[in-house]
Amino acid sequence: MTSQPTPHLDNDTFLRACLRQPTEYTPLWLMRQAGRYLPEYNATRARAGSFMGLATNPDYACEVTLQPLARYALDAAILFSDILTVPDAMGLGLSFAAGEGPRFAHPVRDEAAVAKLAVPDPDKLRYVFDAVRTIRKALNGRVPLIGFSGSPWTLACYMVEGSGSDDYRLVKTMAYARPDLMHRILSVTADAVAQYLNAQIDAGAQAVMVFDSWGGVLEHRAFEQFSLAYTRRVVSQIKRQAEGRQVPVIVFTKGGGQWLEQIAACGADVVGLDWTTDLGAARRRVDDRVALQGNIDPMVLFAPPEAVAAEARAVLDAFGNPARADGRFGGHVFNLGHGINQHTPPEHVQALVETVHTHSRSLRRPA
Repeated sequence: MTSQPTPHLDNDTFLRACLRQPTEYTPLWLMRQAGRYLPEYNATRARAGSFMGLATNPDYACEVTLQPLARYALDAAILFSDILTVPDAMGLGLSFAAGEGPRFAHPVRDEAAVAKLAVPDPDKLRYVFDAVRTIRKALNGRVPLIGFSGSPWTLACYMVEGSGSDDYRLVKTMAYARPDLMHRILSVTADAVAQYLNAQIDAGAQAVMVFDSWGGVLEHRAFEQFSLAYTRRVVSQIKRQAEGRQVPVIVFTKGGGQWLEQIAACGADVVGLDWTTDLGAARRRVDDRVALQGNIDPMVLFAPPEAVAAEARAVLDAFGNPARADGRFGGHVFNLGHGINQHTPPEHVQALVETVHTHSRSLRRPA
């Protein structure tokens, strides 16, 4: 059997940075880059009729995925979807009420509900995989496509709470009072997430990211037990080769800077950081054993463009020249420390993109 040729990529800078290979500049993409801060996104969402109408229609999902790339010279596209697709496929009944966040009709709060949980039939998530294929075709090799999922712990927070939470009382109560139930939820969810990410890779995702959005709310011992252990379980099952290329895996724990070394040892290629962690110190702590992603404060984008540019340069300066004196290369993917705010002025994003590309090139020039 002859192997298929590796598909051409016009811009593979993001993939090379994830794998700590030399790059001419620091690549950039933004968490939630296809979203409500863009008027064109809001217009498409209005046509779709609802958020779920948008997310479950591969053509609409493709349209909004590509919108930020039409405005900005971003170095990667990220699949437009929602982190809660997996528990929805488990039968929890996901909905989005106008003006509210996600809500599950059937939260998992007792032994009977936990016992019913199972890794979902992949066919229930076919709309996601169809969207990946549609987006890859539309990108036509322009930039890589990132697939993603929520982490087992983050998904479990929504599954037990039934919606977003300010104090995580229900899920933390279960973790402390009935850890057996909590571990059962996390085990099933971890295997479901791994299957889901592998199916995205099979459909054409060229990198995947695990969003541990709520890992930082855990007590320090509980983080290892209920979050990192299951993120590690996911990462260990992810396919790392596809289409003749290595598939980078990114893990991002919001509020996880204190556990940087442990997260960096989970098997991922890239560790995402929020804005509370010093990027230069983080690089020294992991000694370039993994690439780093981040980590400007999304609120910076509300400042005037010249201030946005100054803050972007400060983040790049903190990381420094990716090339090391010992010949090794440290990978940096520039990003926000969390998702872009819906009220962000789009023109300020342009200042960020231009500054990152220009200033990071200057850092690579010989002194």
